[in-house]
Amino acid sequence: MRTQKMFKSALKYSAISLGLFSSIGYASDLPYDCTGVPVWQENTAYVKGDVVQKADAAYESQWWNKVDPVTHSNPWQEWIKLGVCDSVVNNTPPTVSGLTPASGTEFNVNDSVAISVNATDSDGTVAKVEFYVDDVLVATDTQGAGQVFDSAWAATEGTHTISVKATDDKGAVSTKLSNQVIVKAVVDPVNKAPVAALELVSLPTELVIGSSVEFNLSGSDSDGQVTALSFAVDGVEVAASNGSATMHTWQASQLGSVTFTLTVTDNEGATGQVSKTLTVVEPGQVDNRDACQPAGLYQTPGVNTPYCTIYDQNGREVMGADHPRRVIGYFTSWRNGANGQPSYLVNDIPWDKITHINYAFAHVDAANKVSIGDPNAVGNPATNMEWPGVAGAELDPSLPYKGHFNLLNKYKKQHPDVKTLISVGGWAETGGFFGGDGKRVKSGGFYTMTTNADGSVNHAGIEAFAQSSVDFIKKYGFDGVDIDYEYPSSMKDSGHPDDFPISNARRAGLNASYQVLMKRLREVLDKAGEVDGKHYMLTIASPSSGYLLRGMETFQVTKYLDYVNIMSYDLHGAWNSHVGHNAALFDTGLDSELKQWDVYGTKEFEGIGYLNTDWAVRYFRGAISAGRINIGIPYYTRGFQNVQGGTNGLWGQAALANQSACAPGTGVGEKNKCGDGAVGIDNLWHDKNDNGYEVPAGSNPLWHAKNLEKGVTPSYLGVYGLTPDTDPTDVLTGTYTRHYDSVAVAPWLWNADKKVFISIEDEQSMGTKVDYVINNGLGGIMFWELAGDYDYDAAKGEYFMGSSMTSLAYNKFNQSGVAYDVHNGDPTFVVPTESVDVSFVAKDFPTGDDNYPIAPTFAFTNNSAIDLSGAKISFDVPVSTSAIFKSNWAAQEKLTMAVDVNGSNAAGNNIGGFENEYHRFSITLVNEWGSVPKSLAPGETVNAQVMYYNPITGPANFVAEKDGKRYAFKFEYPKLPAAKPGNGDGGPITSCEGVPIADISVYPAFPRSTHAAAGDLIIQGNKVYKAKWWSNKAPQTSSDYDKVCNL
Repeated sequence: MRTQKMFKSALKYSAISLGLFSSIGYASDLPYDCTGVPVWQENTAYVKGDVVQKADAAYESQWWNKVDPVTHSNPWQEWIKLGVCDSVVNNTPPTVSGLTPASGTEFNVNDSVAISVNATDSDGTVAKVEFYVDDVLVATDTQGAGQVFDSAWAATEGTHTISVKATDDKGAVSTKLSNQVIVKAVVDPVNKAPVAALELVSLPTELVIGSSVEFNLSGSDSDGQVTALSFAVDGVEVAASNGSATMHTWQASQLGSVTFTLTVTDNEGATGQVSKTLTVVEPGQVDNRDACQPAGLYQTPGVNTPYCTIYDQNGREVMGADHPRRVIGYFTSWRNGANGQPSYLVNDIPWDKITHINYAFAHVDAANKVSIGDPNAVGNPATNMEWPGVAGAELDPSLPYKGHFNLLNKYKKQHPDVKTLISVGGWAETGGFFGGDGKRVKSGGFYTMTTNADGSVNHAGIEAFAQSSVDFIKKYGFDGVDIDYEYPSSMKDSGHPDDFPISNARRAGLNASYQVLMKRLREVLDKAGEVDGKHYMLTIASPSSGYLLRGMETFQVTKYLDYVNIMSYDLHGAWNSHVGHNAALFDTGLDSELKQWDVYGTKEFEGIGYLNTDWAVRYFRGAISAGRINIGIPYYTRGFQNVQGGTNGLWGQAALANQSACAPGTGVGEKNKCGDGAVGIDNLWHDKNDNGYEVPAGSNPLWHAKNLEKGVTPSYLGVYGLTPDTDPTDVLTGTYTRHYDSVAVAPWLWNADKKVFISIEDEQSMGTKVDYVINNGLGGIMFWELAGDYDYDAAKGEYFMGSSMTSLAYNKFNQSGVAYDVHNGDPTFVVPTESVDVSFVAKDFPTGDDNYPIAPTFAFTNNSAIDLSGAKISFDVPVSTSAIFKSNWAAQEKLTMAVDVNGSNAAGNNIGGFENEYHRFSITLVNEWGSVPKSLAPGETVNAQVMYYNPITGPANFVAEKDGKRYAFKFEYPKLPAAKPGNGDGGPITSCEGVPIADISVYPAFPRSTHAAAGDLIIQGNKVYKAKWWSNKAPQTSSDYDKVCNL
């Protein structure tokens, strides 16, 4: 491949590269013990690693050769001179110090214990540090970060001795350093409340008097058992059991709303509760707006959305009897065979194994409309391509278009439960599109369609795009729109580097315009669905990195989405030098990129690693139910070459030798070195840059990774542009050994001969991730892309395109027999019995790097008739952030803020996954430094300037507490009865702060005849005021008083 020859030439003659090699010391004159080292023999073949001596010096072979080491030991030659032969070599052993945890430290069983030690070598380098627990080797660190080497150990009960020893580059071993720790059995004194599950088994299309509704009643308890179950209709118990699941049939007897409440009790007396409200109507009366609506999904006002066309009565998506969870595959337009490479067509999709197909990609055209280019252009794969002679790819002649869209609709007729969505955007087409000549047009795409040059919202562009989306899906038979906008984040240089001149100039306004876009899309799709008698879906592909999400506020758009597909991959790759997993499920505490930026060591982060799937899932759980979350799984690899250090490459470094040759958008900043991506046979699915050269990335379909692992030279190399006869990088050399990180749930291939690391997915990691989806109640999986899956071709003796991974997911989901969760927020949350109309807005987020700590304003507006002055407002936030919540340092008025419930892991990190889903934070409307209440009377707004450290969605489950009463917020629980002022029944308030209203002076009378003293109450108008100090002024117009009650 000529691309590789150019790449190697550039590296070979780089001054930086030569400087690096010379600094290593190819001509070493250090003493070397030649005892036992064989003498070099002429005409003898030597291979990499062989050590010989000649002319009183020792040499090491770099590759196969027969040449004289004395004359061939300069840089880039066959031998390295190790030193001058000397039988006496004084080598000082390395030293270890600062072992943590310290002796006497206590842990709980199953805690992930982070072990760390400093290791140095005065006359060489530390080659490895070995970690022992009770003299059993548990880990080896061959990389370290500076002088710090570390590992992790899953704690078991008892007293244990943790020991370490270091080995230097000459084999000398340090003395062993040991500490003793104590691990105790976990004793959880807090009983966890049981969870009630109220399921509709049957619900008539029209609920009228005489209709019957069948319920399934059950409960579960994570730390005990359910001992009692009570089912009530409008507060009256109608069914009960000793805790076992039961069925109940209810018959409607009168018109109006009916509330059904299931309460479950566990063996320690804790209760859990869930409610559902149905409305009984007159025959023919249309009042089914809420039927089948998923919990928390926004519905356009005034629109009767036909949710029941794709959701059941519990708000779960209907995908076929054998599909309890989503299996979503991206189908790409470009694997159509036109370039001579093997095609992956619609007929290759395993239609019986999947639930949704996202077609990639459409783009935003110059008129701000959804486009696939000229649909009549010759060779347009979407609408004007044919595949004569390909079995199964025969077009449906009844459709007015050809191409992929024709075949998608043809096969949908055979598989009516499978839904198709048009995916708009993608990495390369978020800010532009590819023209007819195949070159990328930097048009601005989503950035300019949504956001004007001054950062304001482009309403006209959004309207044009939204209306065209409806026209597009109707014309081509899609079931919805998938927005793959990468990225509407305020973080600088996020997204495609070619778009930075456009995107960076608009950063501060991108998220606000994104919210307008998604709301408008939801509205036009709802309206079109009402007319067409079907619910049109709106979904997104979301980033998963905590860095990108920091610039997306609280991801407010989730309420407009049927579900979120998390792109929980591309977490590590050759855009930087950190050799890590492409798609780790869990954090391990060892991520070198997070270490470099001191994420683990910054106390405010509390050890939380945010480059993993589990972190992203917890992040989104703050806003939506688990069933509206799908995790992403890559059917492709990421890889590096020339890896230095690490454990079999993992967490090593692979910086491009010539940092001046970094790809655009990489290698920017002092710590950000661009990576040395794998090439040639290790980069089969490579992109090309503007000059037509290979982009080094280690990008391969999983079937090619399988062949590498098995040592198979596949038959397809030539059609993908590889030339092993002329280019050594295209030759299969060395052994690709599979390794597995059981904590991260991530496999990889390591070629020690080539120093190549390839992060992969396989059956083991896929199976564990599918189990994770089931065990956490998630909606399913999404994968990029269908053509990357594999089967084994026995005739050819190699792996190629297939459906093994997809079938694995399908089988596990189908066999689990468990439906996904539909509840929003914490299932143990006790819903108050009444609500107040209080709106909430998270606003005024600083942008980019200024948003650290994250410091927005939480605004509460009281639209109710209840005076909430001085109230405590509490809410759930996801454990994606640390349990630190306080007033902004620069807040004009500091209110009292607290962490009421700390959901952090007992070990203080998220190694191996989070143990809980939520913290509970609170804001009390009282000044932080005293007891002065903050007014939140009807019609008023409180702006609380808050501060936390990692991104969150939500918050959720707001509760306002005052005078012993708890109120939910109406926007979350619209079916609850509204709280009434006064005594709660609409009558007058009879007391304020415990003092009877009749005993309080009414201005102009004063409590003390001529004045009020500190703490005295006085009424003026319909409000009660409390004096701060001595005053004879009118309360309504004086700052001498605080308003404490509203009459």
